[in-house]
Amino acid sequence: MTTQPAVPVTDFDVEAVRARFSSLRGGFAFFDAPGGTQVPDEVGQAIADALRDASGNLGAPYATGRAVEAILDRAKADAGRFLGCTPGEVSFGMNMTTLNFDLSRAAGRDFREGGEVLTTELDHDGGVAPWVELAADKGMQVRVAQATDELTVDYDDLERQLSDRTRVVAFAIASNATGTIADAQRICKLAREAGALSWIDAVHYAAHEPIDVHELGCDVLLCSPYKFCGPHLGMSYVRADLAESWRPYKARPSASTPTGRKFETGTLPYELLAGFSATIAYLDSIGGLPALREYERALGEHFLENLPDNVTVYGPQSMEGRVPTFLFNVEGVPAEQVASRLGERGVGIWSADNWYCVALGPRLPASSLRAGVAHYNTRAEVDRLLEELAAVTR
Repeated sequence: MTTQPAVPVTDFDVEAVRARFSSLRGGFAFFDAPGGTQVPDEVGQAIADALRDASGNLGAPYATGRAVEAILDRAKADAGRFLGCTPGEVSFGMNMTTLNFDLSRAAGRDFREGGEVLTTELDHDGGVAPWVELAADKGMQVRVAQATDELTVDYDDLERQLSDRTRVVAFAIASNATGTIADAQRICKLAREAGALSWIDAVHYAAHEPIDVHELGCDVLLCSPYKFCGPHLGMSYVRADLAESWRPYKARPSASTPTGRKFETGTLPYELLAGFSATIAYLDSIGGLPALREYERALGEHFLENLPDNVTVYGPQSMEGRVPTFLFNVEGVPAEQVASRLGERGVGIWSADNWYCVALGPRLPASSLRAGVAHYNTRAEVDRLLEELAAVTR
């Protein structure tokens, strides 16, 4: 394998970043970010501090109650800033999928038989299954817009499937399988013109690209902090006037103001919210998503430009229209065998079948490999991955 000239990168100090992660000190190269990132030590410390100093609940008329309230207020403000919305439009939940089931149920109370929800082949099932179950209960239909041969959204097919029966257009901005990015503004506009809600799964996208919900023009957006160096949580935005029109499923005495509280169905994990705020502070301290985006994309380009001849990547062959997540196979070697071998040699990638993209599954190989670049990866680690892939067939 001949290595191409280095792709220019920013002044992003990856070694200073890595020093903040104890998990990176053992020399293992983690390329499993699409399944969940490593977590900086300060996030774990914030969680531990909250358990020690703020183990209580809202409303307690003493110090721990006030501490919990401060944690929640800060987490809402941090989430609002991260998503480009007001703190009152943010809801937290156990994870994206659970929160999505809750929100879709609230939204669907008034849906009627014959209505339709439009999804895409590239969607993670956490963004589809809630609508499948709601449709089964309501006598509705879930339609699927096809993907192109390059595994991007087929906008012509999506537009053809919109009608006056469409109630929701639910889609992933970035595919967790192929890394391809959808034109969210275009899809949200099409949904709006059809009189439907635009409902975005940004779990994979939020780890790599800045988000502004008003710029996207969406009605609902969900993501997961554990995909961008935070704790296991789900997080959502629902447009305020829309949220006010929904009746939530929750205990009646539980707070329903501001509007985001309507969809938080029980006691929140306040220690994880403290960890979330520490995550946002960490990202801010390294320049935020714009800084890590440029660095990650340079590593992604380096990976694609130096692929050994025995590797086939599915989807776009450059960083145009994608995040640095790559679905591929090594010629002549089962994916499970490749993943196992690389894991034994200190390089972490996964193998799977449909990668939770159920509709896309039949168009994918029976099993494939996925590697994802995070901002704590180094060029030397990418070269290790490339060398190991080249060596598998030797």
